[in-house]
Amino acid sequence: MKKLYYSIGEVSEITDIEPHVLRYWEDTFNELNPSKNNSGQRTYTDRDLKTVLRLKDLMHNQKYSTAGARKVLNGEQTDQEKHLLTMQRDLKEARYLLSKLLEKL
Repeated sequence: MKKLYYSIGEVSEITDIEPHVLRYWEDTFNELNPSKNNSGQRTYTDRDLKTVLRLKDLMHNQKYSTAGARKVLNGEQTDQEKHLLTMQRDLKEARYLLSKLLEKL
């Protein structure tokens, strides 16, 4: 059964991210902003959980820095992404030129 809210301990267990890292990410990333209940405990939603998993992927698997992960979350392109898009465009152009050359043969 899916829960509406998760505690910081549950999120830590699900994502394998230490609670102190989750609290740091809250301060660092505007996209991660769990609300607090009446007793002051953080309550994470499914959306918060997805954000934590996205941050984990960016920072632990893809090796983004904090600033790089922030850019990705804000929708900005990193230098690496710009380079990949340029390479994609160049490869498409090369494919087109090669297909035209093949037609002439």
